Amino acid sequence: MSSAESDASRIGVECELDASQSLIRFVTAIRPTMLCKSFLDPKHSLGNYISMKVEIAARQLESLGSPVRLKLYRALVRAGADGLACGALQAKLGIAASTLSHHLRHLKETGLISQERQATTLICRANYTAMNDLVGYLVDECCMDSCAAAGKAA
Repeated sequence: MSSAESDASRIGVECELDASQSLIRFVTAIRPTMLCKSFLDPKHSLGNYISMKVEIAARQLESLGSPVRLKLYRALVRAGADGLACGALQAKLGIAASTLSHHLRHLKETGLISQERQATTLICRANYTAMNDLVGYLVDECCMDSCAAAGKAA
């Protein structure tokens, strides 16, 4: 049982995995101690994520809605702060340069990645601040309504 599931079961809330299991696994891999905790303990507060505009989150999630872009983004997240050259990404994903360029443009427009030219090489990097903001926005109020209802019933 993960830390998040343990926390949820301690407060009597069932956090069931549904069709979005992949997203939940991705979220809990990034923020295993933050899921379902922001309302339990003030020192775990992620209040600044609530202020993220729903329009920004929707555009970023829409950008990640393409399987190719999601694979591309995950490859950049895995690459770390050094990022990956476009040629390495192209080889890793096995896609044409024009297709890669199209998908990188979408991710860059939503702020999920950045690009830096180093001589003749274009380096792509995941924007970890944007990723953390998006993940925080998704999980910040996890199970809050259930907890509020349980608190009123007690």
